[in-house]
Amino acid sequence: MIHYVLICLFILLCSLARITYAVTSDSCRDNTLFNVGAGIYDITGPAAEEGMMGYAMLQQQTAGIYQRLWARAFIIESPCNNKKIVFVNTDLGQVFQAVKQQVVKKLQAKYGDTYNDSNILITATHEHSGPGGYSTYTLYNLTTLGFNHENFNTIVAGIVTAVERAHNNLAPASIKITQDDLPGVNFNRSPTSYLLNPQAERDRYKGDTDTQMTLIRFDRLNGQPIGIINWFPIHGVSMNNKNHLINGDNKGYAEYTFEKDFHSNYGPQAFVAAFAQANAGDVSPNPYGHEGGAGLAGIAAVEKAGAPQYQLAKKLFAQANEVITGNVDYRHTYIAMDKVTVEPQYTNGSIQTTCPAAIGVSMLAGTQDGEGIGIQGVSCGTLGKVLPHFICEMVTTPCQGVKPIAVQTGIKKPYPWTPNILPLQVIQIGNLVIVAAPFELTTMTGRRIREAVAKQLPPTNYVVLSALSNAYSGYVATYQEYQLQRYEGASTHFGPWTQAALQQEFTNLTKALITGLLVAEGPQPPDLLNGLHNLQPGVIFDQVPPSKQFGDIYQDVKSVYNPGNIVEAVFWGAHPKNNFHMQDTFLEIQHWENGGWQTIRYDRDWDTEYHWQRKGIAYSLIKIIWRIPPAISPGHYRIVHHGDWKSAWNKNITPYTGYSSLFTID
Repeated sequence: MIHYVLICLFILLCSLARITYAVTSDSCRDNTLFNVGAGIYDITGPAAEEGMMGYAMLQQQTAGIYQRLWARAFIIESPCNNKKIVFVNTDLGQVFQAVKQQVVKKLQAKYGDTYNDSNILITATHEHSGPGGYSTYTLYNLTTLGFNHENFNTIVAGIVTAVERAHNNLAPASIKITQDDLPGVNFNRSPTSYLLNPQAERDRYKGDTDTQMTLIRFDRLNGQPIGIINWFPIHGVSMNNKNHLINGDNKGYAEYTFEKDFHSNYGPQAFVAAFAQANAGDVSPNPYGHEGGAGLAGIAAVEKAGAPQYQLAKKLFAQANEVITGNVDYRHTYIAMDKVTVEPQYTNGSIQTTCPAAIGVSMLAGTQDGEGIGIQGVSCGTLGKVLPHFICEMVTTPCQGVKPIAVQTGIKKPYPWTPNILPLQVIQIGNLVIVAAPFELTTMTGRRIREAVAKQLPPTNYVVLSALSNAYSGYVATYQEYQLQRYEGASTHFGPWTQAALQQEFTNLTKALITGLLVAEGPQPPDLLNGLHNLQPGVIFDQVPPSKQFGDIYQDVKSVYNPGNIVEAVFWGAHPKNNFHMQDTFLEIQHWENGGWQTIRYDRDWDTEYHWQRKGIAYSLIKIIWRIPPAISPGHYRIVHHGDWKSAWNKNITPYTGYSSLFTID
């Protein structure tokens, strides 16, 4: 009798558990309420004499600021299952692995395991106009003369602070989603490679780039907007490799313009607009054969590609009415990308493997967005500029196939020059799934991965690609594109089956996500922060000529200007590496209003320019430019410069301020 009662109780408990699970599942499936927080913080770094990240040009070093770089963070929590995710969009060329590692360590030191490697996604807009030297892998620091600890720490601290602000802002909110096309803005820069993909596959798409923007907006329950995230594929190369001023390129311009509409002051409760990257590996803002611009031409090129993104985002923001429903979940694993076994259904019908990392000869040639040394399309196959057989026997491997190898980055000692253990991540926010890959994905590579993930999900789900996320190890071209060995194929480190490997692994992650299965953490990447050096000289000391003071005028403004004119003032100044002025400014444009000077512009504003120039050994000239907008109030104005100088005697760093003469705008 006792056994019978126990059995009945057991059955009853199991039934209640099933009922509870069903209620919870139904509750999560229909859930429309999330806790959301947003935060933003400065990550600009050294504004002079630091190699810039992106074009790999030794002579391209920072020499000023067009606009500051930012980390934009969102935390999204589902009350129905109490899971959180962190999404951070950074105005960086790449998110290198050590950045993610250190961000996770610092957040866990403060919040425990609330935020961890698995539920944090950090991605890059892929601008090519920011300071570099923040990777722990040799290949990416060659043209920056090593590792810059100050820049690395600035980036990590800025991301952490943005996440902390988002955490402090967590409150109930709704999330809405919408999509639309943006044609005529992005162009395939390797169209001959794209045409090697199967005709039947290409016929399913409108063109050789993805032109769809997906946007989600966040609102408090009282209707107050919190921010947006959108995804659209376009390279951050509107500014070319002749540019030396820090800026976020076309996505940075779009973010700035969107946030300006909401009067963002970049403070703890600021509205945040993140324009994230997608499958832009072969996608340029520049029509084929044109490499962007620098100076005024670069400004125009940035606006030409950035303004349409901003305009469509504003339209989608206004139109978004489909409410995201469901819960929050995620899956994350590390993969040894140099030895993935790829099953036949993802390849040519046979089991294939990926390879130890290597870059091809054509990678050194660069692209029309920024030329390097040599020519694209050099191969050991039947396509492109085919090398003689005897040379190919010396410069390729059976695994890498048609790629003539320039550098085998994956077999360098004691550590590879590029990472081989890489993170793959899938994040679910209701019926939106974000696929995070640590590569630059070509258009068709992205389509294949997105389609493979979508096949595992209900048809009502949205799938977006978040490329350049959590780490970085080059490009991924499709097997067919790889055969031509243009820049993207030559930069596909792990060989011709890399795309197939990603398709397989993201399929497995998505299956685990929807079935509730856990996944193995995988092999852990090394921590390489110790023992890194920088050959770039620091600031020894600053000086000004006899009878001059720091902040004195070298070249003053004119007395009268009109709207649309350009104002310039040059100051005797100091090296900006003495103080990065994080969450601050090197300049102010001030307007005389109501009996006092009111600041109307900072160095984060798009119509200002901060230029640094070395003069002699220890002198610095600081040029500040304001491109006066057409719609400006008439009145009296002045330019203010802030800096910090380093003493030759005691190495103390002292702030200073300089002022231009008053000028009038009629």
